[in-house]
Amino acid sequence: MRIKEVIVVEGRDDTARIRQAVDADTIETNGSAIDEEVLKRISHAQQKRGVIIFTDPDSPGERIRHIVTEHVPGCKHAFLPKESARAKRNKGIGVEHSSLEDIRQALSSVYELTESTYNSITKEELLSYGLIGGAMANQRREKLGLALKIGKTNGKQLLKRLNMFQITQKQLEEAMDQIVQEEENEK
Repeated sequence: MRIKEVIVVEGRDDTARIRQAVDADTIETNGSAIDEEVLKRISHAQQKRGVIIFTDPDSPGERIRHIVTEHVPGCKHAFLPKESARAKRNKGIGVEHSSLEDIRQALSSVYELTESTYNSITKEELLSYGLIGGAMANQRREKLGLALKIGKTNGKQLLKRLNMFQITQKQLEEAMDQIVQEEENEK
């Protein structure tokens, strides 16, 4: 599988793992203290080939994603579920610990942020689905993030991501129907 876009990752272990999974070029941020030179390289890559941000599913990874998105508009995003990025023998979480198939799956399901004011989904809908303000909201958001491949979020981030990635009400409804069905089957 050849990836046209340049993939932004956190470090060289991520690069090595991605190159085992797919044929791709990467730019390493070397952690969340991204300097101007790295941001210039990412911006140049975005202009020439496009960029996919593929960071670890943890707080530093989200911080890097936010910094790059803020400085380089138009990047695509790939998300990896936390469970798929967990190291087997230690407490580490990262792209470098993922299976090759999980990496391929994440890179085949990229999202592009939009500049539009697309606001199809409302806070009230999130409340009605129990995604915010309820006892099981955190678990439901995590399941929804997996189902829609948009990563784990808090309530405020969820609303923003659903609308930025232009998730439709129908897509949300179908995913939530499946989540509710799974919850009922677990009882």
